[in-house]
Amino acid sequence: MSRKEKKSDAITRGTARAPARAMLKATGLRDADLEKPLVAVVNTWTEVTPCNVHLRMLGGVVKDGLRAAGGTPIEFNTIAVSDGISMGTDGMRASLVSREVIADSIELAVFGHSFDALIVIVGCDKTIPAAMMAIARLDVPALVLYGGAIAPGRHRGRDVTIQDVFEAVGACAAGKISESELRELENHACPGAGACGGQFTANTMATVLTVLGLSPMGTNDVPAVDGAKDDVAYRCGEILMRALREDLRPSKLLTRASMENAIASVAATGGSTNAVLHLLAIAREADVPLSIDDFDAIAARTPVIADLKPGGAFTAVDMYRAGGTALLVRRMLEAGLLRDAPTITGRTLVEESADATDVTASQPNSKRVLLPVATPLKPHGGFAVLRGHLAPEGCVVKLAGHARLRHEGPARVFDGEEAAFEAVQRGEVQAGDVVVIRWEGPKGGPGMREMLAVTAALVGRGLGDSVALVTDGRFSGATHGLMAGHVAPEAACGGPIALVRDGDRITFDITARRLDVDADLEARRAHQVPPTRPALRGVMAKYAQLVSSASDGAITGRRSR
Repeated sequence: MSRKEKKSDAITRGTARAPARAMLKATGLRDADLEKPLVAVVNTWTEVTPCNVHLRMLGGVVKDGLRAAGGTPIEFNTIAVSDGISMGTDGMRASLVSREVIADSIELAVFGHSFDALIVIVGCDKTIPAAMMAIARLDVPALVLYGGAIAPGRHRGRDVTIQDVFEAVGACAAGKISESELRELENHACPGAGACGGQFTANTMATVLTVLGLSPMGTNDVPAVDGAKDDVAYRCGEILMRALREDLRPSKLLTRASMENAIASVAATGGSTNAVLHLLAIAREADVPLSIDDFDAIAARTPVIADLKPGGAFTAVDMYRAGGTALLVRRMLEAGLLRDAPTITGRTLVEESADATDVTASQPNSKRVLLPVATPLKPHGGFAVLRGHLAPEGCVVKLAGHARLRHEGPARVFDGEEAAFEAVQRGEVQAGDVVVIRWEGPKGGPGMREMLAVTAALVGRGLGDSVALVTDGRFSGATHGLMAGHVAPEAACGGPIALVRDGDRITFDITARRLDVDADLEARRAHQVPPTRPALRGVMAKYAQLVSSASDGAITGRRSR
């Protein structure tokens, strides 16, 4: 690469840039370093969550790979908000807001310092889509490395994840287990570094990263504490420098075809419904046309072939050992469920997955993590998009982990997650009910909290198969059961969900793709009184003012024309 082709020449070349070079040299760089491409290594390391606690060391290995391949790495950090830790608290409002803050901070730092390329090292849920959003905006050669999944814990002879702890809270409240047993589970569920171990949001989005071509095949599968993680981190540095030399930009990878591939991969793995929100946001940043209805059409033709938690039996570590994302991609390509597409390595999905093998297929009496497409777990994907009286702009219903296609029952209405959780814990929600949690949307929350505390409590009390839930908030990737989230318009925007009352008959009809209520909602509009909420300030006020509907990805920025 000649000097005139470097974006970083804006701060390193010519007499006028002497002050900038002087400051860069104060950080330890030399003239020889400044003659090479400057590569941002964006880290989301933090000590607050196991998902990201190990990323500081991983950043050093990535930088070694970049230097060996002819780049000058410069590392900086951005924030992360742990969903698992903030779940069920007021702090959970910060989770989705953090996606925008992380994307904005990456964009500003890379743009402001004229970097030639970037690698983002991610872990917890919102760091992954945020990295992709920023990369789409910047459109310089870029790669994302996922820190990897946590190993499953062991409790009384079985593998457990954080999902089991959330559900045990409900079981403890119902008197099914003791507080001491809950504490014992708590002490063993999360044995070390890594993101939550099922096909929850982090692992779902890590799969998406690979299928979109933004992560090299197989790198994200390697668990957080596996010795091979350093090897793939080093190789990522080499791969990015090759992509920089070939000017392989994200705009060549983020296409309508690759977005459809990503949606299919979520459906096939029974992945998190949060992927709907995030892929819509990424598509908006990449100027790729995509609508919420596209998700339903693709999921309807994509079978579930991965037996992964929360709806299945296995963890991300099991999938890695069985053949990983490469095996998933190969099977889907062979069945015509994916289209071949380029990746950051310069090779296509077909080329990258050609050597994948099903390790468990040759093991007698083993239960296979990834099934053949001809014999899937379910004939259709793990989610669907419904419309109807309660969701004129659409909502996302989770299909993984249950077989119900219809549910009709009386509404139990709550203006916020806390009230619903307390009612469940007190035993006030009964079999057949439809729990309605509103004023938790992007604007109304603000921040669109996940309802895992409520859904897990329902499962823990034995109501997971007999109660449905509707909310303008979100669900955790660890949620399973008949749940409709992302209801749009949300209550704060005058959506019909704001007008539902206790006792109204609500019907889920998955086959007809309808979510309806048997009530004259509009007759109530003139008398509807919003709940009193504290005045907003700071980042929450900015977010509530700017954020779009969940059906549009809950983004805060639009491209100016």
